[in-house]
Amino acid sequence: MPDRDTRPLADQPVVGAPPPNIARIYDYLLGGKDHFSADREIGALIEKSTPEVHLGVREQRAVLRRAVRHLVAEAGLTQLIDIGSGLPTASNVHEVAHRIDPSVRVVYVDNDPVVLAHARALLADNEQTLVVEGDLRQPRTILDNAELRDHLDLDRPVGLLLCGILHYILDEEDPEGVTRQLYAALAPGSHVFVHHLVAGADDDDPDARAIERTLRQSVGRGQFRTVEQVAALLHDLEPVDPGVTLVTRWRPDPDTPSVEDNPVLRLAAVALARKP
Repeated sequence: MPDRDTRPLADQPVVGAPPPNIARIYDYLLGGKDHFSADREIGALIEKSTPEVHLGVREQRAVLRRAVRHLVAEAGLTQLIDIGSGLPTASNVHEVAHRIDPSVRVVYVDNDPVVLAHARALLADNEQTLVVEGDLRQPRTILDNAELRDHLDLDRPVGLLLCGILHYILDEEDPEGVTRQLYAALAPGSHVFVHHLVAGADDDDPDARAIERTLRQSVGRGQFRTVEQVAALLHDLEPVDPGVTLVTRWRPDPDTPSVEDNPVLRLAAVALARKP
């Protein structure tokens, strides 16, 4: 019996029926193998309401890779924190970073026990990469984590990745206060990358509301915001060009699809900003 079971979750023995989980639903939509039947059921409902959702999920991963390349190659950062990292998949943050600079230290943060166990098993032999438990709704559980503080020097600039996580913080859970607390703990020169699901300018996009409704009914959370509301979550940080924009318009690669040809891509916005 191996010490660590690194097989896909679908191939591992299951005790009971795990409830649907955001990270595993995302993995299903990304075409991965780390999900259970409850996750697939919710994923199928999202597919039914928005058949092009797979493209949106793939482009979320693509823009995250572009942001990491910028943080390491252009901003020169050697420390990254990925909150709400989810399950390891192709071209993870540490893999993208280490292709540029093998010395970069990465901390993945999640609050789901299945995600944590699986990620720790897969990354157990990677000395530059750490997986810790923490809940974005309670920033101190992250900022005060002893393992994280041993692995990173928070007195030096950090790249904070909030990719696909803030839209799971409901308005009543104070996303403005959560983000302010996180940013206050960062050293000057740190950068924050945000990816957020967005509704139209009138906040009444039927596709956005269909996905939001499915998420609320299945996992109890999910909140689309407008681009202006996403920009407000940057507070006093200085946006890096091109500012807050749709995913595929943020420093696109030559093969990045256009939102004009793929309307589903209007449902997410991103921004990278620097702490002065």
